[in-house]
Amino acid sequence: MPANPFLLAADNSPALLPLLRENPQLAAQQDEHGYSLIHAAASYNHLDLLRALVQEFKVDVNLRDEDEETALFVVETVEAAKVLLEELGADLMIKGSDGYTARQKITEEGDFPEVAEYLRLKEAEQTPGLSNGINGEIVQGGNDIPPVPEGLNISVNTMTPAEDAENEVDPEFRRRIEELAQREDFHGEEGQAALRQLVQDAIADENLADRNVRPRQD
Repeated sequence: MPANPFLLAADNSPALLPLLRENPQLAAQQDEHGYSLIHAAASYNHLDLLRALVQEFKVDVNLRDEDEETALFVVETVEAAKVLLEELGADLMIKGSDGYTARQKITEEGDFPEVAEYLRLKEAEQTPGLSNGINGEIVQGGNDIPPVPEGLNISVNTMTPAEDAENEVDPEFRRRIEELAQREDFHGEEGQAALRQLVQDAIADENLADRNVRPRQD
């Protein structure tokens, strides 16, 4: 009976690489659920095997399973995540079929907080600032920010200091935006709903203030 490469990968068997060299087509093989050797190597923290699959056998580091998830979604150690991202060039921002990135899924499951924190820091490196506030205010840490309601102008701040002072964002609104951006569920449905509501409240307050100062026409 032929050796099962998935079992060999799970065990990090020394017989696996010779088998793959004799049958290189096995390196990118996937089972009926899309599970692959690269998923196994990442999950079981077999780093040399992980490197060999991508560098020697040219397996796509972003190979996806039936849930559209790559090997990055199944890592259990920071070391495996580092190899995938920093050595092998895995895509940090790929989303699975549930709409979550690897960082979001690992964070939600809560089993590997060190991995989740490492991925969060890598995301921050890739997207250090995102223009998503009134007058170009920068909100840290988000890529899946929902569309804001019509009527709110979002743009990079190109005002002069004097103009900026006249249009300074309300400190309380800024504080609430920054607080919201730090929430773990910022990318999720509840976080996005809270952001929409915050923006809508700001627009409503602005419209109310405008009505209060508008001179009455006799």
